[in-house]
Amino acid sequence: MVIAPLAAGRKRALCELLATMTAPPGMADPANTLLPFGQFDRLHFARLVVLEDATLGDIEAYGLPPPKLPTYLAFMGDCDGPAGELLADLARRAGAGLRQIFSHCEDYTAEGDLLNWMRAHDRPLAASFVNWVGRTVVQIKQECALQQALTSRVSRGSLASPAAARRQRLELMSFVEAEMRAGRLALTPPPPTPLSWRIAQIADAIMVPLVALIALPFVILLSPLLIFQLRERETTDPEICPRPALPLLDELQRLEDFDVSNQYTAFGSLKPGRFRRALVSVLLVLVGYFCRHVYTRGFLGRVQTIHFARWVFLDDKSRLVFASSYDGGHEAYMDDFINKVAWGLNLLFSNGIGWPRTDWLLARGARREHLFKYFQRRHQVPTQVWYKAYPGLTLTDMDCNQRIRQGLQASHLGDAQVLAWLRLL
Repeated sequence: MVIAPLAAGRKRALCELLATMTAPPGMADPANTLLPFGQFDRLHFARLVVLEDATLGDIEAYGLPPPKLPTYLAFMGDCDGPAGELLADLARRAGAGLRQIFSHCEDYTAEGDLLNWMRAHDRPLAASFVNWVGRTVVQIKQECALQQALTSRVSRGSLASPAAARRQRLELMSFVEAEMRAGRLALTPPPPTPLSWRIAQIADAIMVPLVALIALPFVILLSPLLIFQLRERETTDPEICPRPALPLLDELQRLEDFDVSNQYTAFGSLKPGRFRRALVSVLLVLVGYFCRHVYTRGFLGRVQTIHFARWVFLDDKSRLVFASSYDGGHEAYMDDFINKVAWGLNLLFSNGIGWPRTDWLLARGARREHLFKYFQRRHQVPTQVWYKAYPGLTLTDMDCNQRIRQGLQASHLGDAQVLAWLRLL
């Protein structure tokens, strides 16, 4: 996440420049001349977004004056492998376009080194979620091509016997082998996981619970005070959930539903005081841990529609950015959260100014549907440029295509497994 304050008076010119990168509004043209996203085969999703917080004045409900905080330009990417390698590749192959974009930032100079500037402005994530750790862009595209090739060849008639099903599978395997020899299909083996990454994961999996175990006696000792502090705030914090302005809704909806997936970017201030800042910091450490070690195979809680998500602190942890890429429409996305993990929304976002009032951190809050939906739309910001490397594919499609490949390459399948595999086609 490369992020920098916008120079004064440059927002309009920047938005006009970013609009030249899109085909439908907000949807990146993969071959645009400024930043041809489609040339970078390790990039799943990317976005360029102006982070302007229209809700800064809400802090007046706490008797505090609105702070003077900058409007930012953020460039976010979800990629395979080390982010630093992708940044270097972007600077090398799309440097001219990136310089035009970042020239609207207040501390960018044309004479400076672009890569060093991006590295200096690369913001660490407080937490992030990856739907399927290890599934690469190359794998997704190759498995999609495999599914399309096999679907065009498979017989749609009923299979008379298990022997007929096995015969059809063998024919399809021979067809794939011929297509691969001819260079029309590829099934690249997954790259080996670096040993350093595995060691870091194991160390992280051990250290976080160890620190939590050490801290547990202190938490138990302080729990009466912490509960008192929480309940006192929960019962007095103001709710600020007015109906969003129609111009904002129109602008947000104008950028949605051009694909089976959509983007969401939200920005807002945390409730004032060290208690809320410390609470959300600890909670995001825990969220990040579970996303790294538990929710790595298609689920975030019970939600199965999110490709990638991230939480990022700004301005000395006084503001928080949440960004996600998800399948389906916006209303269905929000309903999914309300119905399945409303407690998870409350856990984190109830620390934001104006959230619908919660009980004991987990109850009510997002369950108050209309107030929650007003709140999240009001804090959503338009995403000027959003790129998806595999348009038309949902996570369900990717899971199906992955099973097709696994069934094709399996050394042995039983009769029932062969029939189940053919039904995937």
